[in-house]
Amino acid sequence: MLKIRDITEDDRDSFIPMVVDFYRDGATLYEANVGYISQTFDAVIQHSPYLRAVIIQQDDITVGYALLAFTWSNESGGRVVWLEQLYIKPEFRGKTIGSHFLQWLQEEYRTFSRIRLEVCPFNPDAKRLYEKYGFHTLDYIQMVYDR
Repeated sequence: MLKIRDITEDDRDSFIPMVVDFYRDGATLYEANVGYISQTFDAVIQHSPYLRAVIIQQDDITVGYALLAFTWSNESGGRVVWLEQLYIKPEFRGKTIGSHFLQWLQEEYRTFSRIRLEVCPFNPDAKRLYEKYGFHTLDYIQMVYDR
């Protein structure tokens, strides 16, 4: 049985290595920064209104996590949840866990005007999964200014 629950302090030792693996797995353009990952974990544990992290478990075994961020969009007319990161451990991929998570996400945030995510162009499997659940490409070029 799949279970999705909010992260707790007890999850630190499993969460941080999964996030590091997420960065190694080709899902991002950047390398893992363990300092940033620790800051994010601490912000979630301190109940930041901007973040939520959940642990995904199958039969009480941790199989992955998701990191969510919250914002407002004038364009979509309301609150937006960003699926910042969705990570399923390699040995559990292809077993519908990602699909079940996306169904949960769409139900959990049904009152939000938009669910948004990013996917790297060299991650076609993830793109296909997201498209299966109604996500489509926005024709924006994202830009960042990092400090």
